[in-house]
Amino acid sequence: MKKLALAIAATVVFAGCDSGETDKQATQATNAAAQVSSETAKGAQNGGELTAADAKAFLDDAQSRLAEMAEELSHASWLASTYINIDSQYVESLASERFTSLAVELANEAAQFDDLQVDEETRRQLTMLKQALVLPAPKDPELTAELAQIQSKLQGMYGSGKYCTGEGDAEKCYSLTEMGRLMAESRDPEQLKDLWVGWRKVSPPMKPLYERQVEIANAGAKELGYDNLSVMWRSKYDMGADEFAADMDNQWNKVKPLYEALHCHVRAKLNERYGDDVVPPNGKIPAHLLGNMWAQEWGNIYDVVKDEDMEAPYDLDALIQESGMSEKDMVKVGERFFTSLGFKPLPETFWERSQFTKPRDRDVVCHASAWNMDGQDDIRIKMCIQKTADDFITVHHELGHNFYQRIYKDQPFLYREGANDGFHEAVGDAIALSITPKYLKEVGLMEEVPGSEKDIGFLMRQALDKIAFLPFGLLVDKWRWQVFDGEVQPGDYNKAWWQLREDYQGIQAPVERTEENFDPGAKYHIPGNTPYARYFLARIQQFQFHRALCEAAGEEGPLHRCSIYNNDAAGEKLRNMLAMGASKPWPDAMEAITGQRELDASAIIDYFQPLMGYLEEQNQGRQCGWE
Repeated sequence: MKKLALAIAATVVFAGCDSGETDKQATQATNAAAQVSSETAKGAQNGGELTAADAKAFLDDAQSRLAEMAEELSHASWLASTYINIDSQYVESLASERFTSLAVELANEAAQFDDLQVDEETRRQLTMLKQALVLPAPKDPELTAELAQIQSKLQGMYGSGKYCTGEGDAEKCYSLTEMGRLMAESRDPEQLKDLWVGWRKVSPPMKPLYERQVEIANAGAKELGYDNLSVMWRSKYDMGADEFAADMDNQWNKVKPLYEALHCHVRAKLNERYGDDVVPPNGKIPAHLLGNMWAQEWGNIYDVVKDEDMEAPYDLDALIQESGMSEKDMVKVGERFFTSLGFKPLPETFWERSQFTKPRDRDVVCHASAWNMDGQDDIRIKMCIQKTADDFITVHHELGHNFYQRIYKDQPFLYREGANDGFHEAVGDAIALSITPKYLKEVGLMEEVPGSEKDIGFLMRQALDKIAFLPFGLLVDKWRWQVFDGEVQPGDYNKAWWQLREDYQGIQAPVERTEENFDPGAKYHIPGNTPYARYFLARIQQFQFHRALCEAAGEEGPLHRCSIYNNDAAGEKLRNMLAMGASKPWPDAMEAITGQRELDASAIIDYFQPLMGYLEEQNQGRQCGWE
């Protein structure tokens, strides 16, 4: 997943340099911002009205300064993520404060052109500049500094989080990576419950910081002309805020029957495994039993869910282990997928500067992310790669971000982003849909392509991740929208979180949760302040992309068996769309690759149609739903 601190910096570019240059650059940036503001104000005072030429000059200057500051912030954030300590967090908070101050200054300056008649492209860039920050700070420099410090502290608290049991020589501490592996592999409900509860001890100290962060960011959003941060976040999709929220719900309602059928089948299988005392035959599923710390994807319990006579067509974990590939080799395979589509190979600096494995000597943020440090060719991934199917797929996903970042590098700074933030996620996911037996054979991981008789097993495994994720992908930002607009007050943060999880996912906490807990903070994207609607959008868009690219490639078989690997026609269509960046409204980019101008969940239904028929048959006689 792409690490983003700012919506405008397509690649979340942050930055760091030594302390001697830091104060100098901060002063230069502040002076430059003040100069533009002063000159604009001076023109108005002298009776000279602002012109379209003024707006264009302002945008040119603004993008130049933002690009320079973004590079500094990108390096500081890379440091804070790969060397977690008080010093790296301090450096990051200073760089973040400077970037935020500049972006806030420029966003307010852009607002002065709101009533000016300008061409469509100038208006688009001015709007993007106003919507640039994920967390806009008010003009008050003290509040800007406080917001930057809170952001860095929250990410540091998450990144260094551990769960320890026992005392003295018997003490055992688990990193989140280790806990994630146990959650995937263990079938002991008591151990799973202990890990589930243990990890969530990391987040209660975050709550007062998060509350304060919401207060400051809401004040910043109001200064930019938005009612609150919820409206600002929902206004970044080339449509009205309420229209966007309604479209999200509309897409969810299209795929909800498939999710409900999957939920019903999974609950029945878990009940068979653990009995009524652990998993009731009706109602909600306990969250700790679904193979994932957040119950957001369920693929790790495929062995529990599958029928006795159901076999997956292959075991990708085993294929990777048997291949003898190193972690870096896994990335090399991913690179070859993109070069087979006509993309340029990754630069040598990618291999020198990326973090592929978890260092032994320090704390790092292992959450997978893709970075473009300079808006050009210094692209990297940051992962703690395990030799698993999940990480093999994640590598392809993260490289999707990197190749996207690189191909639009010649666009103006504000356009170095996906057509919307869901596009960036969807590209990597669409590529991952091409990790089929056909592809695995071509890259030497499989000798023969299995027959279609095992496809239901494959689709079940896919659905446990792709379909199970959909309600979670929707509710994370629904919770934040309610928090930002005041519908949910701090005294009900946890209650509201679990209400959404129960309503949308049909799951429940394995133990009682109260407002002393802050369970949203145990999910990276909350303390990391990464908007989450993009991941729901990506689940819809990736299947649209996949269907369109498979058609371009001339594939005539079922969607779930299609791979576009090594296909020139599909590669050309993909590259042309990616090169657009954010230079056009997202429906234009969607049309360029799919021929459609709207979201369309029908591609998901097409992909999983054989599985839906199977689930309907299996669920006969069961009481589905969880109300």
